[in-house]
Amino acid sequence: MFSISPSTRLRTSPFYEATLADGVCAMTTYNQMLMPTSYGHPEEEYWRIINGVSMWDVAVERQVQLKGPDAGRLAQILAPRDLTKCKVGQGKYVPLCNHHGVLINDPILLKLDEERYWLSIADSNIWFWAEAIARERGLDVEVSEPDVSPLAVQGPKAETVVASIFGDWVRDLKYFWFRETEIDGIPVAVARSGWSKQGGFEIYLMDGTKGSALWNIVKEAGQPYGIGPGNPNWCERVESGLVSYGGDSDGHTNPFEVRMGKYVDLHVPDDTIGITALRRIAAEGPKRHQLGVVLDDPEPAKAEFTWSDIERNGQKIGDLTTCVWSYRMKKNIGFALVSVTAKPGDRVLVQRGSGAVEGTLCELPFL
Repeated sequence: MFSISPSTRLRTSPFYEATLADGVCAMTTYNQMLMPTSYGHPEEEYWRIINGVSMWDVAVERQVQLKGPDAGRLAQILAPRDLTKCKVGQGKYVPLCNHHGVLINDPILLKLDEERYWLSIADSNIWFWAEAIARERGLDVEVSEPDVSPLAVQGPKAETVVASIFGDWVRDLKYFWFRETEIDGIPVAVARSGWSKQGGFEIYLMDGTKGSALWNIVKEAGQPYGIGPGNPNWCERVESGLVSYGGDSDGHTNPFEVRMGKYVDLHVPDDTIGITALRRIAAEGPKRHQLGVVLDDPEPAKAEFTWSDIERNGQKIGDLTTCVWSYRMKKNIGFALVSVTAKPGDRVLVQRGSGAVEGTLCELPFL
């Protein structure tokens, strides 16, 4: 189709050379970095995450570090989720919003100690945002991007592979909890997390010069279990109902519209950014909600660059934000961000770039 031209504004990850050696053939851009999206065998890569174990270069999930006496206060100002009970070694999924209650990122917050937090971010510049808020509020905190790059190990056999590397203590980690450790002198934090419903871990590399070494340690440990390279699999994540910030949200989307309402605590302090707007939205009720849609087209749909209008009875009611072919369902499925008047079971017409396709709205997740 086309290639991406190298540029000093586009960074590679510590695992870049290892992914080239393992045959990466397609990448996208994310947080001004290259992110692998295919190793040439999409269905094989899909079934590997469903049935076995897959390793992903997700260094694009950059960390925004909050460090200093006011680190915890800044974290709470940024996140409309109650962090008062967050313990050292614990992570929490948090929606970040602007002053209008619009979603601007959905990171994992990790508490490393009482004066140091990481925000493991999606694709938007939260470093600048957090720094600006810290300076505007006069807080005693340093905001930076540390040398930290996650490597994901996902799938039903991931726990066995990661335990063989670090020890059986990883089996006792609760979801989103983590522990700092090392392997062969390589400093890492091991977290039970990852952008997959199949379960797994993210290994936060804390020395960017050791990317290939860590990649090869995981690759070797996973050989008995059929490990192979992959990426956050678009098909698996849609089947599982996992939202992609920026792909399934726009410049007007609030957390309640994309099933993130349970991660908003309306009782957080009044100086939390966006909480006033979020309280109002919660009281009035959101205008849109996210449903699934199953399309009637029997042929696998191609990815498109834009959202597609969804119509009901000749009137637009929302948008198809993501569409993929489900290998398990043998159907094209996607996410619909539609008016709250739309309900599961409604028949709709989706105006795809390749032509109009009929479909049916449904509950999420699909599987």
